[in-house]
Amino acid sequence: MMLHFQPCADGEGAERSPQEVRARLHSQGRDTDVMRLTIFWERMAAHFGEAYADSFARDHVMSELGGRTVHEALDAGWDAKSVWQVVCRTMDVPYDKR
Repeated sequence: MMLHFQPCADGEGAERSPQEVRARLHSQGRDTDVMRLTIFWERMAAHFGEAYADSFARDHVMSELGGRTVHEALDAGWDAKSVWQVVCRTMDVPYDKR
């Protein structure tokens, strides 16, 4: 099982699986008016694969996101649809998956 370090609200660290990380993000009510985050993460997983989607979102910095990763852009208030469109352009996602 692949685990990720995620800081807890109390400042302590905890190891969480990618599924736990996604569930936590989705449970925080971070859906947007244009595209729900659940749909965004489903599309990320469909294109990159379940395991690599979170890694890509955490590590790949994109100039179109202002030098941010996917996670950083979403945390900074970018709507999910705009982030998805940037991912699609940057990574040449086929039009039928956009």
